[in-house]
Amino acid sequence: MPRSKVNDFGITVSTVNGSGSATANNTIHKAISKMGVPVSGRNIFPSNIQGLPTWYSIRVNNKGYLGRLENYDIAICLNQSVISSDIAGIHKDGLLIVDDSIKFEKPISSVRIIDLPINEILTCCEMPGNLKGYLANMVYVGVLAQIIGIDLKKINDALDQHFNNKKNAIEPNLEVVYASYEWAQKSIDADYGYNLAPIAMKEDQIVVDGNTAAALGALYGGLQHAAWYPITPATGIAETLEDYIPKLRFNHEKHTTTCVVVQAEDELASIGMVVGAGWAGLRSMTATSGPGLCLMAEFLGLAYFAEVPLVVWDVQRVGPSTGLPTRTSQGDLAFAYNLSHGDTDFIILLPASVKECFEFGWKSLDIAEKFQTPVIILSDLELGMNFWISAPFDYPDEEIDRGKVIWEKDLEEMKQAGKEWGRYIDVDGDAIPYRTVPGNLHPNASYFARGTGHDRYAHYSEDPKDWEENHTRLKTKIKGSLPYLPEPIIRKGIKECSIGIVSYGSTDMAVSEVFDHLNSNEVYCDYLRIRSLPLTEAVKTFLDNHEINFIVECNRDGQMKNILSMIYPDIAHRNISISKLDGLSLSASWINEQISAYLKDGKDAQSYT
Repeated sequence: MPRSKVNDFGITVSTVNGSGSATANNTIHKAISKMGVPVSGRNIFPSNIQGLPTWYSIRVNNKGYLGRLENYDIAICLNQSVISSDIAGIHKDGLLIVDDSIKFEKPISSVRIIDLPINEILTCCEMPGNLKGYLANMVYVGVLAQIIGIDLKKINDALDQHFNNKKNAIEPNLEVVYASYEWAQKSIDADYGYNLAPIAMKEDQIVVDGNTAAALGALYGGLQHAAWYPITPATGIAETLEDYIPKLRFNHEKHTTTCVVVQAEDELASIGMVVGAGWAGLRSMTATSGPGLCLMAEFLGLAYFAEVPLVVWDVQRVGPSTGLPTRTSQGDLAFAYNLSHGDTDFIILLPASVKECFEFGWKSLDIAEKFQTPVIILSDLELGMNFWISAPFDYPDEEIDRGKVIWEKDLEEMKQAGKEWGRYIDVDGDAIPYRTVPGNLHPNASYFARGTGHDRYAHYSEDPKDWEENHTRLKTKIKGSLPYLPEPIIRKGIKECSIGIVSYGSTDMAVSEVFDHLNSNEVYCDYLRIRSLPLTEAVKTFLDNHEINFIVECNRDGQMKNILSMIYPDIAHRNISISKLDGLSLSASWINEQISAYLKDGKDAQSYT
């Protein structure tokens, strides 16, 4: 008899894309979370609209670990084409719940099997033919609920939330769930050893995806304009803006909204609109993915050189070219870091959680306007399109910072004080000039914004001195942003050690688990998570303090490792790349295996899967 697992097991569900399984899978995820049990879910889906295999992976873990599992304890298979690979991924003594119409060779291993009479249950429920295909997924919701102990009331609550309390949509789904639950009670008499135990929640929790969090953060940060072009996996940011603007940004006195979203004809048009809006004084942003960022590069070079504030959310997917639109990666880092031709320095933010997506959503707008420069936020599909449990977001704790915007009164005071104003004059010695925006009626307010060579007054210039002074000031300005950027997070190991681990973004979900695992097995290490570029002195100090630094990231070439080695060449020999790109997020078990293989005298890897 396999040992019992309570609040610590993995489930994968395989269906056909377009069959409506998202409702069933999200219902399971939200119902478990409503029981107070830490849970995470990943949707692995094809880029076609309908017909190819799709998987949903659920991890229940009482320690709150979120990293992807390589294998699973329970497989639910409703797709004939993937039954063999699904079986291969089940742990020894695991459980296969399979549609009884699927034909397959019974595994020789100890995998236990439940044949699911989906058509029989739907027939008993007398569901109309046009709904059967969608409601079939609710059969495994009910059966799984009975096997692992999902509270049926929580399933009801999750469906209420999903369908906005619309009874005509909720009732057919619930009927199938209850019928399937009753079938399982009568037909399954074994305890399979996978059980949920409710946990009293110490604080409120929300379930939200990263794209929604990013959009809400921007709205709370005073966003006034967004232009975008549809692209997976970033479309959800713009769609959420459109959903919430009427609720959060409606001016009742003027009967209008205070933020506008424009769907442009392509990425070039959208970034052009954003640059124009930023120049005109609006808090402006766009959301895209790697292919879109490629198209936006020239406009972003213009914004950098003309010093136009704006924000770009890049929700990364697998490239190059069209690549894999529905798979995750961290492959845009090097491109974003070196964006545009010539010498540039872009501020890049790297959120690792939905809470940071919200926080960086509003902070990025402040940073962009304070330093009059584009800010690029690198999220990814893993974080952006999946639902995650989070503590409620913190309301912005700072006043909106519009930076050095001056108006008629300010210009007149400068004139009377004998001070000159020019668009690119460094008045305060911090390399940040003052700017005017349309609507300023002072005769000295206007200037010509240009991407060509210019002097301090925005006049065209090819003078080598003007060019060098301007570039030097721009670099100084970006360096001055460091105290205002999110600082790296450092976790110290149990003891003093010579091993460091470095990661960024969503890879933190797996690396946090590896950090705990290694230290608990006496492979002592420290962990640094980079949250922004340019890098702070804390990063250099961390690398200096360790003889070996494992740089973990979800791309082929180890892009962060290469950036670190380029910036700090004297310690580049200490940096070891742990990188992989196959379209899936990194798992803790794979990372642990790579580190253990390098540390030949270290502890052997123990399975996480």
